[in-house]
Amino acid sequence: MTPPGPALLRRFRRGAPGRSRLLLAAVLFLAFLATFAIDWAVSPAAQAATSSPSASASSPTGPCTVSTTNGCIRGTILDAERKPAVGVDVDVTGAGGFDQTATTDDSGRWSVSVTTAGQYTVSVDQDTLPKGQYLTNAADADRKVSATLNANVGQIFQLSDQQGATTQADTSSFSFARAWQQFASGIRLGLLIALASIGLSLIYGTTGLSSFSHGEQVTLGGLLAYVFANQLGWNIWVTGIVVTLLCAATGYLQDAAIWRPLRRKRISLTQLMIVTIGLSIAAQYAFQYFFGAATVRIQKGNPETLSFAGITLTVQSYVAMAIALVVLVATGLFLAKTRFGRATRAVSDNPALAAASGIDVDRVIRFVWTLAAGLAGLSGVMLGLVLNGVNWQTGLQLLLLMFASVTLGGLGTAYGALAGSMIIGIVVELTNLVLPGDFKYATALVILILILLFRPQGIFGRAERIG
Repeated sequence: MTPPGPALLRRFRRGAPGRSRLLLAAVLFLAFLATFAIDWAVSPAAQAATSSPSASASSPTGPCTVSTTNGCIRGTILDAERKPAVGVDVDVTGAGGFDQTATTDDSGRWSVSVTTAGQYTVSVDQDTLPKGQYLTNAADADRKVSATLNANVGQIFQLSDQQGATTQADTSSFSFARAWQQFASGIRLGLLIALASIGLSLIYGTTGLSSFSHGEQVTLGGLLAYVFANQLGWNIWVTGIVVTLLCAATGYLQDAAIWRPLRRKRISLTQLMIVTIGLSIAAQYAFQYFFGAATVRIQKGNPETLSFAGITLTVQSYVAMAIALVVLVATGLFLAKTRFGRATRAVSDNPALAAASGIDVDRVIRFVWTLAAGLAGLSGVMLGLVLNGVNWQTGLQLLLLMFASVTLGGLGTAYGALAGSMIIGIVVELTNLVLPGDFKYATALVILILILLFRPQGIFGRAERIG
């Protein structure tokens, strides 16, 4: 590798002025944020103020919004072409003589507000279905649901153009239209995983550390978005920017308070990895303590769907994919074209040589932790919108997919993490054609094992002699 030029050496000399002041300002800002978050989480009055019944409880005919005094049973009905079914009546009955009917709107959505927690029956009036459309399973017309206050319960009814079709046949039979839909979902999943995986790969490349707490950065992004957008009513675009910056600040403080002091004490990578595992567990229980175990939604309303080229996804999905693509391209250009990006790649390639050339390795590592945490936080916001919910273990559930992605692409390479994420995302979603439910995530484990057996260096990694 060609040593960096004089300009690059001057830029990355050790001992940049003002670092102590920046660190102190960041600590004070995060302390203020933590105090605010704790006060909001433990104060019932604050929660009641952000979701008062007068502001959030809806009329029987309008869209339902959850509050402390009511819950919502809502759903979407799509026809055989995955287009909204308009004008379908859905009857909700329950204890105490509760009986309310909702009609699907132009987007196929319906909602009913309930003021008592308990068991309810959701029934579709098949006489109101569009002409030539039938439930995939006639017995599926009546469903039992458990509703609670201040929470949403969702139900999706799928229609077919063949009378007598069954849900089981619909979900297990192969069709090119369904494969095309799953392929698009795989691209969406791959792009969102890549946002978090690139940071995980850069951390490993510059420090040699596999961070098991990286998934909690994704969870943090989603939960902060829930606080700002859902509870405080912020604009979703402002929320995304603020959450990304706050998550990036947590990465900066992590390196300043934990990782750099441990590196200076020459703590082994195994010990550092154990610290990340402990940090992951502590963060998970902190999330559960402040936000509870239930899944929370970033946006209160039902997501709208949009069909394009035979693919039906929510509007949030299309926007999230576009944002992820722009951010990933910008990150790649930054690493390839800027001085700091080249310095990051130099440290990732050979930290000792980079330090001997005059590059401030600690400063580059600090930047990598900041960038990785920011990208993971943005990924959490996007995932929360796409999945229509986030909970305290969202990041933990994606951690295996992230490790499989960076291993497949090649540990320590940002471009490898992107390629690996796309492959993992597509394969996982296509697996849903033959495997039901969340069994599809087991595919990532199979791929990880095969990679380690036959090409442990990954797609873009280099084979190295050990010993």
